[in-house]
Amino acid sequence: MLKVVERTKIWFAISLSIIIVGMLMWAFKGLNLGIDFKGGTVVTVKMDKEPDNGVLEEIRKISAKYDSSSQVQKVGTDEVTIRGNAITDEQIPQLYKEIKDKFNLKQEKPRYTDRIGPSIGKELRRNAIYSSLVAVVLMLIYISLRFEFRFGVAAVIALIHDVLITIAVYVFLQIPVNSSFVAAILTVLGYSINDTIVVFDRIRENSKKGTFNNRRELVNGSISQTLTRSINTVLTTLFTITALYIFGVSSIKEFALPLIVGIISGTYSSIFIASPIWYVWTEKKTA
Repeated sequence: MLKVVERTKIWFAISLSIIIVGMLMWAFKGLNLGIDFKGGTVVTVKMDKEPDNGVLEEIRKISAKYDSSSQVQKVGTDEVTIRGNAITDEQIPQLYKEIKDKFNLKQEKPRYTDRIGPSIGKELRRNAIYSSLVAVVLMLIYISLRFEFRFGVAAVIALIHDVLITIAVYVFLQIPVNSSFVAAILTVLGYSINDTIVVFDRIRENSKKGTFNNRRELVNGSISQTLTRSINTVLTTLFTITALYIFGVSSIKEFALPLIVGIISGTYSSIFIASPIWYVWTEKKTA
């Protein structure tokens, strides 16, 4: 039987260390907000044939002349999207002309251009926060009704843990945060709560059966019983998402990376954070 509860302070210390360092870096360095949140220009170029990595690298060099932090992504089979915070409307024709001359393109103009203003970026940020809060509150209500309030609070704390860990990794690596990141975070919330509920359900079942002598053995035993399922589930999911990250196009990678981080964190929190929180709270209440 795993001794999870006995090492609660260790699990909490590991998570708090990562989160605190991440939040301090966030405060001093800030998140690397992408164009979706910061505003900027999007230019979509239709190529005459499917661009390979060499073509994408050449386009990155050209776009870097106008914005050193610009991002170049392959979209579909024959389109390339350039995103930049500093590319102005006046620079778009010159940017496209260089790309057109370099690759002898037939189109006289970019296929699509768009300007995302700072106000739209703020609205996206606000909507992202609202959607996450609504999801968490609904989960808290459901788990409180389905199990008990303490289970619900422990699960929500674990979800907040997963979000903060993922944000910390993005701050460490200064990876651009965009709308794909928000979609991935919401996906992680759903995945993580599923794993947590499985553990909580086993704790409840074993509690009714009176299988274990005390609450500590109850939590440790329930986690041990569900550990194989948790490991098999996370490995199967990670194999698929990692393959997408390695072989997928840039837009897929932007979605896959936070999923990888969040799923690992979600599995960890379901076992080492949520259940110990419920145990500590319950023990103090009944003491």
